[in-house]
Amino acid sequence: MDTKPIAVTGATGYVGGRLIPLLLKEGYRIRAAGRDPAKLGCRPWAQHPNVELVQADTLDRAAMTRALQGCRAVYYLVHSMIARKEKFIQADRQSARNLVAATAANHVEQIIYLGGLGDLKHPRISKHLISRHEVARILKQGPVPITDLRAAMILGSGSASFEILRYLVERLPVMLTPKWVHTPCQPIAISDVLAYLVGCLKAPGTIGRTFDIGGPDILTYKQIIDIFAEEAGLPPRKIVPVPLLTPQLSAQWIHLITPVPAAIAVPLAEGLSTPVICRNDRIHEFVPHTPVGCRESIRIALDRVAQEKIDTCWTDAGYITTPEWAYCGDADYAGGTINTCGYRMRLAAKPEAVWQPVARLGGRQGWYFGRGLWWLRGKLDSLLGGTGIRRGRRHPSDLRVGDAVDFWRVVQVEPNRRLLLVADHKLPGEALLDFTVTPVGANQVDLTQTARFLPRGLSGLLYWYAFYPFHQFIIAGMLKAVAQKINAPVIAGPTRYTLKIPNACRIEL
Repeated sequence: MDTKPIAVTGATGYVGGRLIPLLLKEGYRIRAAGRDPAKLGCRPWAQHPNVELVQADTLDRAAMTRALQGCRAVYYLVHSMIARKEKFIQADRQSARNLVAATAANHVEQIIYLGGLGDLKHPRISKHLISRHEVARILKQGPVPITDLRAAMILGSGSASFEILRYLVERLPVMLTPKWVHTPCQPIAISDVLAYLVGCLKAPGTIGRTFDIGGPDILTYKQIIDIFAEEAGLPPRKIVPVPLLTPQLSAQWIHLITPVPAAIAVPLAEGLSTPVICRNDRIHEFVPHTPVGCRESIRIALDRVAQEKIDTCWTDAGYITTPEWAYCGDADYAGGTINTCGYRMRLAAKPEAVWQPVARLGGRQGWYFGRGLWWLRGKLDSLLGGTGIRRGRRHPSDLRVGDAVDFWRVVQVEPNRRLLLVADHKLPGEALLDFTVTPVGANQVDLTQTARFLPRGLSGLLYWYAFYPFHQFIIAGMLKAVAQKINAPVIAGPTRYTLKIPNACRIEL
């Protein structure tokens, strides 16, 4: 086997995070590239001896050129729909051009790209699918040969398509849908996508070719919904097509019902009116593999959800937008006045016991106190086009940097010591939520919860002071609820405290 490393861009994404363990199992050396080193370092495979972690943004040509030095092949698994939202087309275009330049400069032998199906001549082809095809075209214009794999709907626990399907079927016994419900689709299981991705690296005959990949079933979206309901043990769903319901309106409807934000729901929903079926099966000439059917794919995905074994999730993608004012070394006045609301409580318990409920915040567990208020805040965020509180979390107790926790995202996690979350919802400013567990003696712990907010303009100030009483009520209530959760005697508190921003509030990197 060639000992040159294989680069995987989008290593912390849904597909990349699952592909790397399979490549390692095959004996390849991997160079995992991502924008955030903390997110890379938290992945289960990060410490493998055959993995090298590199920080590189595909929008930074120089960084990509350095990241691909000495690599034999590169998997291009980057999509800007989450990170760049409505500007994803321009970002994907520039990223593709940067990859062409970086691979050419390093004499890479092969690019393996996961794109999308769909006929460009179709009158209702979506911007999302046009962008997927444009990226393939840009990559093919470079000197490095590309293996272009084109897939439709990917079925797997944690994929955006599967999560949309799951939430719609589970929550709506009656669905008003556009005519796209009768559009033919050829879904494919994530396990089959990964098998083809690995297979193309091992089969030189795939270099320079384009392949359609899909499962054995060609179904309408209505049929897929019916199969999902049967496999989930739900009554048949009543589907009522409404001709006047446009893809844009249905995308907003999807956003309100599911945790998928409008920035993702709109491009995906627009693509549902385009048939996405395989026009050839030539991939089997080079990569012998028998894909599983739609029903089995859904059954496997539901089983992994039930067993809480979701390795990667669509929410893994995206930037961790840590506020600049959170870093050590800045002056007190840097960036503006930071508003804080903090409470501390002393418990008769060990740090490990106190940490357990902190690490399980959000998702199905909820926030322990003021559930109605959290629900209302999530609804407001959904109406404003944000993620809402239904996004949940990847795992009920395991946390990694970059994980989504409802409408927050993990910035820093130190087991038994600290959990720092950054707001990932619509706010007139920037917010952090900080939990610290500090031993203060034999079997005594200080549990501290602090909310910090840097307002943006007058609206930010009005927001902070209007909600300040609720912040006090919720934070103090959450600390009490944590103590009750672990049956820990309260020695003191919860009590308000003030902290000096430079000494105690900033992130230690």
